[in-house]
Amino acid sequence: MSNAPSQEGGERCDLPLEGMTCAACAARIEKRLAKQPGVASASVNYATKVATVKFDPGAIDARALAKVVDDLGYSASVPEAIPAKHAAPLTPSGSSAASHAAPPQPATPHDQSHATFANPADAETRRLFANLLVGAALALPVFIIAMSHGKLEAFVGPPLSEWSHWVQLALTTPVLFWCGRRFFRAAWKGLRHFSFNMDTLVALGTGSAYIYSLAATIRPGFFAAGTHADPSHRGVPVYFEAAAVIVVLILLGRFLESRATSRTGAAIARLVALQPRTARVLIDGREVDVAIESVRVGDVVLVRPGEKIPVDASVQSGRSSVDESMLTGESMPVEKSEGASVFAATMNATGSLRLIAAKVGADTVLQQIVRLVREAQGSKAPIARLADRVSSYFVPIVLGLALVTFITWWLVSPIDTRLSMSLTAAMSVLIIACPCALGLATPSAIMVGTGRGAEMGILIKGGEALETAHKLSAVVLDKTGTITEGKPTLSDLVAAPGADEHELLRLAASAERHSEHPLAGAIVSAAASRSIPLAEPTAFNAIVGRGVEAIVEGRGVLIGSPSLLQSRGVPISLLPRAAELAGRGRTTLHVAIDGAEAGLLAVADRVKPTSKQAVDRLRAMGLKIVMLTGDNRATALAIATEIGVDDVHAEVLPADKAEHVAALQRQGHVVAMVGDGINDAPALARADIGLAIGTGTDVAIEAADITLMRGDLRAVPDAIALSRATMRTIRRNLFWAFAYNVVGIPIAAGVLFPLTGWLLSPIIASAAMAMSSVSVVASSLRLRTAKLE
Repeated sequence: MSNAPSQEGGERCDLPLEGMTCAACAARIEKRLAKQPGVASASVNYATKVATVKFDPGAIDARALAKVVDDLGYSASVPEAIPAKHAAPLTPSGSSAASHAAPPQPATPHDQSHATFANPADAETRRLFANLLVGAALALPVFIIAMSHGKLEAFVGPPLSEWSHWVQLALTTPVLFWCGRRFFRAAWKGLRHFSFNMDTLVALGTGSAYIYSLAATIRPGFFAAGTHADPSHRGVPVYFEAAAVIVVLILLGRFLESRATSRTGAAIARLVALQPRTARVLIDGREVDVAIESVRVGDVVLVRPGEKIPVDASVQSGRSSVDESMLTGESMPVEKSEGASVFAATMNATGSLRLIAAKVGADTVLQQIVRLVREAQGSKAPIARLADRVSSYFVPIVLGLALVTFITWWLVSPIDTRLSMSLTAAMSVLIIACPCALGLATPSAIMVGTGRGAEMGILIKGGEALETAHKLSAVVLDKTGTITEGKPTLSDLVAAPGADEHELLRLAASAERHSEHPLAGAIVSAAASRSIPLAEPTAFNAIVGRGVEAIVEGRGVLIGSPSLLQSRGVPISLLPRAAELAGRGRTTLHVAIDGAEAGLLAVADRVKPTSKQAVDRLRAMGLKIVMLTGDNRATALAIATEIGVDDVHAEVLPADKAEHVAALQRQGHVVAMVGDGINDAPALARADIGLAIGTGTDVAIEAADITLMRGDLRAVPDAIALSRATMRTIRRNLFWAFAYNVVGIPIAAGVLFPLTGWLLSPIIASAAMAMSSVSVVASSLRLRTAKLE
């Protein structure tokens, strides 16, 4: 997805980046992009290595933005539209179906995920591994020679004892300038543009050790002058092992970081992998297997038992159960029959289906989910701003501290050790400092958190929504379709004395069969579920606000309110029972046949079986629960009592729901509104967090900050718990990243030396630096399996 329309206007561009080595690099690129004319906003995610820019296409384009990045010394690529591959498929008889091949189309997110995101990361990991293996093989003998402190040379004897430094030089040179060439190249690019990054620190630290050791190897007498050292090679210290081992350890850290970071985006890869590669399309009466890119809206698609559904479609014929767990997180299969909607990548279980393709390519719900998850993983939480500000000043500060450390040790050390001690302390400061951990602390956790959410059927649109959700103190629930099923059903059938229940339902459903009222649909559906055959009504008349009347098989049927029956002179004996049912949240309809009371029908929008459990969990999380509904107060109170909600507002118009949300905010609450994303749009927009539940439609996906793909209210506490767990992880990551640098840099500078006589080795400093980044990513990866309380 190189260019896509932005919801705020203009275009949105995702630029894959190369050459970034720390958060300071990301901050520098982001700052430069944001200053360009026509750019509304720019965000660079260090973890995903992607720059997201929203811009006015009339003022600047994606290629110009990429050039801005290139001019900084990094590399940005503009993903091109990738033509779909349309090899002519063969029919079972071997004939060509080329006539069905669609014209070339822009790449779907599925295509581009492979073209521009997955492969470069894999290639970089392989390069790091190769450099690491070669570097380790060459550095190990250097380390052994140095750590033996002359014992190995004495044991082996000539020529090693006389040529030890030259052997170390020969082994260390390729480690630095082949295995570690990336550090020096990046440092040089930064220097040319007057910018400094992590590679600057590594290159200065290892380079200074190497240059000093090279000079001491070539001219040992110069360095022995004025000291007690033997002017031969054996008497002058060198630091080849520090330079070589530091490079290897940092490569190890980068390799582990690269592998771990790629795992944080595994959710997208798993979603993309769900998409079938081919579809079975009916063309001129023949079944033809075609590439998924060739399927067009309106095509007839055939799906057999055990196959994945290739596109979003409606069922033309057939009946089956479909596993939609990849979309909703709900493990129970969903029954599908004629007219039902099915979605790409869901699994057809038991029956064969004949489908009409409705959405294909990037328009399917699956690809919308992939897009939203990718955008969320590339977004920034407000908590990340502190780390970004620190990272932008981090490297220059460290360079200054290293210089101060070198000068201080030069001044206070004995003359015969001042060079070695100054160099060791300054190297340690340069090497141990790690802005990478700061840069990874937030985005790595957001990537894992949003990825896990997608696998649970919870689509979180960005880091800001994720951060706000953990602060929630009040949750406002819409009733219809959120707490309840959203479709009325016949709950009670009460026949009058002397009347037959079966005949009562048959005649009432026959009279209502052509009515468009939702209550009529509930009655007709109840008759169908009991396999009751219906008759054709005549003289049907809808009495607005009161009921209906019709003639069925010559018998007069009257259905409606008590006042309607009483106006026709029908005495009613079931009023007490009707009042009892109304008190339980039922809507009652009285029925008269041929002028006599026949019975009572009660219709209810049933509460979802999991709603009470969800409300109990929300209350246990310390949240205030409010129910808003446009229904009458009696029905609302009955449902609220059933699920355990105390604060109920009934007969509320959709426009007034937003004001109820605003009132809670004025009381100091951080409010989440849970609705269907369509008629609750004003309240969803007004709330701090809007959650659209149970639809999976385009409107719901676009309307809310968080979209819950399954129609289960338990997803609401799941989403809040996920947010809380993610924010705990981010805070833990930031704490350790800051603490590591605050504690590590002074130790490296030698503040403990006066008390302990101990000076940190650059080798230990490099190992600590490498592991700090890995530990932050590993901490984020724990979110994948963490229990959500």
